[in-house]
Amino acid sequence: MASSSLFSACRLPLKKPSRRRRQISSSKSLQIRSEALKTDWNSSKIAESAEDEDAIQKFLKRDYKWGFSSDFESFSIPKGLSEDTVRSISSIKGEPEWMLEFRLSAFRRFLRMKEPQWSDNRYLPIDFQEICYYSAPKIKPKLNSLDEVDPKILETFERLGVPLNEQKRLSNVAVDAVIDSTSIATTHRETLAKAGVIFCSISDAIKEYPDLVRKYLGKVVPPGDNFYAALNSAVFSDGSFCYVPKNTISPMEISTYFRINDRETGQFERTLIVAEERSFVSYLEGCTAPSYDKNQLHAAVVELYCAEGAEIKYSTVQNWYAGDEQGKGGIFNFVTKRGLCDGDGSKISWTQVETGSAITWKYPSVVLKGKNTVGEFYSVALTKDYQQADTGTKMIHVGDGSRSRIVSKGISAGKSRNCYRGLVQISPNAENARNFSQCDSMLIGDTAAANTYPYIQVKNPSARVEHEASTSKIGEDQLFYFQQRGIGHEQAVAAMVGGFCRDVFEKLPLEFASEVNALLNLKLEGSVG
Repeated sequence: MASSSLFSACRLPLKKPSRRRRQISSSKSLQIRSEALKTDWNSSKIAESAEDEDAIQKFLKRDYKWGFSSDFESFSIPKGLSEDTVRSISSIKGEPEWMLEFRLSAFRRFLRMKEPQWSDNRYLPIDFQEICYYSAPKIKPKLNSLDEVDPKILETFERLGVPLNEQKRLSNVAVDAVIDSTSIATTHRETLAKAGVIFCSISDAIKEYPDLVRKYLGKVVPPGDNFYAALNSAVFSDGSFCYVPKNTISPMEISTYFRINDRETGQFERTLIVAEERSFVSYLEGCTAPSYDKNQLHAAVVELYCAEGAEIKYSTVQNWYAGDEQGKGGIFNFVTKRGLCDGDGSKISWTQVETGSAITWKYPSVVLKGKNTVGEFYSVALTKDYQQADTGTKMIHVGDGSRSRIVSKGISAGKSRNCYRGLVQISPNAENARNFSQCDSMLIGDTAAANTYPYIQVKNPSARVEHEASTSKIGEDQLFYFQQRGIGHEQAVAAMVGGFCRDVFEKLPLEFASEVNALLNLKLEGSVG
């Protein structure tokens, strides 16, 4: 019986399967086929994902077309930072005694200060003794016309799209062109002067309008405000000065274009804009630098002063060299920008697009001192590869009825880090102050980082403060959505980024519109991150 049972058991597989067994076999077969299809689908998705990532990487990899250097003869002082350096700069520029004292006082403050370490930025220590603090193209003692400027310098600005010939410039924009440590030319000065508007380099203003400069220089950003403001106050080279008298609307927009050319020279420009009662001016700022494999320091100070009923609109497209794909080279951009709404009903608006610099440390701010004053901040900060940006704004409410608005858009790609750091402060006496802040971050890829640090200090119960923040990511689902509608990867990324940044782009002057579109296409061509 036992052997019979064993025999029967051995023969079971040879028997015709029952209907139930056939059903089980079919079920297993379907499961195997399903798993195979799932494996094929996953392989396909992995391939599509890799294709998407490759396409986005390609989208971000265009060359920095402003990275060329110009070969012209320059004069430079020896490297190093000391009191002799400060005196040398002042002497070369032929400054009055009061300006030298301003510089020396700032330098002594600088020596007592320590470099800030609290930002998210991480970089090797800066050797301030290995920097040249003044370098300028060799030019004739007195320039009576642009014909006396080195043709190579003129060619440099032509290649940058900033022709200095007034006939080639836009008729409604005056420009001050600064290369390394000196202003090369300021266009349309006579046209502006007919309207009472003073627009020139800060070096010329110190000589030609000393009372005005002395009254306002350091009024908004004192020399001891911070480490880099103190350094700038001691060694600043050139920059722009604009004065708009009361009841005057500037007949054209004013602009400064900053260019670093020398490999070992830091740039320390100083910009001062003063708008008297019920006046208006719009200022545009642009900047580029060669693609050197060594870091360069750019430490600027910008001061805006608004009297009663005045308005200043300040727009920047910051496109310093950001370093290569491995994080080598690039500009260290440490800037102090601040505006003072001193008079009732005055308004200051900052609009900026930040796409360059290896390291950025920058917080354009407004002190709302007068009643019913307005401060605005609109910003897009794009980082890629190994860039680091710690940016934001401060809105200090002092006057009754003061209002501020902050719209910040951060885009992080590659292995970069993008940080928004902002302060909204309502003082005890600021009755019925209002603020709205919107801080949005977009991540492209899996290795980028974005942080938001909103500081809110409200010391008056009548204040109304609103804050919104969001973080989104461009991923394969969004790209797939566009692809199904016949839209390519690059166009898809451009569309998503454009929509994300629309609130800021709408605030930019028309003169910057085409440049910003081209710039973002250059920066974002082909990469998720």
